[in-house]
Amino acid sequence: MTLHLDTGLASDVGGYRDINQDAAFVAPWGAGVADGVGGGPAGDLASAALLHRLVSGGARVDDVEGLKRRIRGANWDLGAHVRRDPALTGMATTFTGIWFARDGALLLAHTGDSRAYLLRDGHLIRQTRDDSFVQGLVDQGVVREEDAMRHPRRNIITASLRGDDGDVVRVTDRMAMRGDRWLLCSDGISDYLPDDIIAAVLRSVGAAQEAADLLVAAALDAGSRDNVTAVVGDIVPGERDEDELPDFGGAAAIRFMERFGDLAG
Repeated sequence: MTLHLDTGLASDVGGYRDINQDAAFVAPWGAGVADGVGGGPAGDLASAALLHRLVSGGARVDDVEGLKRRIRGANWDLGAHVRRDPALTGMATTFTGIWFARDGALLLAHTGDSRAYLLRDGHLIRQTRDDSFVQGLVDQGVVREEDAMRHPRRNIITASLRGDDGDVVRVTDRMAMRGDRWLLCSDGISDYLPDDIIAAVLRSVGAAQEAADLLVAAALDAGSRDNVTAVVGDIVPGERDEDELPDFGGAAAIRFMERFGDLAG
């Protein structure tokens, strides 16, 4: 049985930022969230450029190594921006995404502290480990998991995509199951909404777009001081249209749209 993604995407600059440095894309064959690293230059450029370069090669990815190569190519493009304009030195982005391989496996890619969650049979299971200072403290038993959301150094990340050859690119394969619901989100959601609230929204709302909208609204109501982005993807039966162009949100909906249209055409 062929499966595809039925998706919803919501992104908001929030009440405390002037620029949305989050970027996202959704398509029947894949989805992703990138969050420009705070404290560095041009975070919106980094997240948008990575996603547009990533999807400009089209939907077809053979396997784990194929997606790794695609991400490394997009990461190289970030480095090209810096080489052209040294004022951009230090710009970086996280990336968390899912992508259907040709054999039907679902590939999960992750670098940074954007997250992926899977709701399967009503149970929410976090699928990514944050590349962050605080996650390291949790792993060492210094900080409790339930206290990590409130830690003052929770926004310090230990891995990102910066355009360097040594950047960490992780991709694993997962079994896609009909009825699964995936959430990809920036830390503007995961730093402000506990897992039980996220799970309650994902369980109770039928449409993927409505679920994404409600999660963003809930994070804003909870006082999120960051950009807020949610992508919800439901695994449903039906042929994947690999020729369907992705929809973009956040910074990716503003930057490079004309160039992406040229590449896709």
